[in-house]
Amino acid sequence: MESNFVDYVKIYCRSGKGGRGSMHLRHVKYQPNGGPDGGDGGDGGSVYLRGNHNFWTLLHLKYQRHVFAEHGGNGGKDKCHGTKGKDEYIDVPCGTVVYNAETGKYICDVAQDGQVVLLLKGGRGGLGNFQFRSATNQAPRYAQPGEPMQELTVILELKLLADVGLVGFPNAGKSTLLSALSSARPKIANYPFTTLEPSLGIVGYHDRQSFVMADIPGIIEGASEGKGLGLRFLRHIERNSLLLFMVPGDTDDIKHEYEVLLNELRNFNPEMLDKHRVLAVTKCDLLDQELIEMISETVPEDVPVVYISSVTGYGLEELKNVLWRELNSESNKLQGIMSEDTLVHRDKDMSHFALELKDEGEDEIVFIDEEDIEDLDDFEYEEENP
Repeated sequence: MESNFVDYVKIYCRSGKGGRGSMHLRHVKYQPNGGPDGGDGGDGGSVYLRGNHNFWTLLHLKYQRHVFAEHGGNGGKDKCHGTKGKDEYIDVPCGTVVYNAETGKYICDVAQDGQVVLLLKGGRGGLGNFQFRSATNQAPRYAQPGEPMQELTVILELKLLADVGLVGFPNAGKSTLLSALSSARPKIANYPFTTLEPSLGIVGYHDRQSFVMADIPGIIEGASEGKGLGLRFLRHIERNSLLLFMVPGDTDDIKHEYEVLLNELRNFNPEMLDKHRVLAVTKCDLLDQELIEMISETVPEDVPVVYISSVTGYGLEELKNVLWRELNSESNKLQGIMSEDTLVHRDKDMSHFALELKDEGEDEIVFIDEEDIEDLDDFEYEEENP
């Protein structure tokens, strides 16, 4: 069954071209030398991106492969101006990043509801010959053509906005924890890569407070190079304020597994290491107190460590307390304020672009050839009837 979670689309966008100005001389009865009265052409429509909190994925854009703004109308006689082309607005969920599909260059980031970003500006309309009249040139026989349209193929990527991001290998208990702490119901099974799409859950806390937790598919060693589910879901934890690393308690070397996960994030985006981190040792219902004390001597010392069991509920209240404390710490608040305005987006690595298109089932966009080449010298001119 095809998933409704779409976090990656490729769209061909085109703004409207400006209408041409009119070259017209007014010739009417009893007024043979009426002078120029050609109107200006209308401006072409522009293409905008608009943040909309009512959308959670890019599903509504999956089959909208072309976005065309309207062309501006041509000017007419009697100083009639051409109509302005209608603008096109592309509504996207908050957290959408836009790249140039041909070069991988970062274009813009739509992170707030109601935020409007100009993607392609429409062409300006040409001036009619009425605008070129002067005392020495009382009958100009020329007008301006409209400015051409702009076109661009863009990649829209959704990066989930959440407070806490779950990071771990497959079957580390991430989905089980999310289902235990929130009303989310992700798929849970005893085999690797059970989670094939990110899940969001709202975790309730004291005094009707809450925070958002994001579960992404499991990471394996080499994910930053495209192995496993690879780069497709690593981008979803770039915006999280806090990273919760999850390692099962029956792992041979918890510290080594934590370092492997940390290294994958470092290879994907070194700035992710600046985020606050918490380590949760899961599946502690399989351990006794003596084993937990032995494990506590081998865990990393630079992060808070919590021992939990999502099945029995052991340590979950302590985990929520630690997460809430880290989310609201002064250093994390200051980092969040700074990163909101100074978030640096890297250009897209085009070496993985073909593989991402294949994973998403995207084919190459077929461009539409329009017969809109007009003869710019075909001016309107009314001869006086003999």
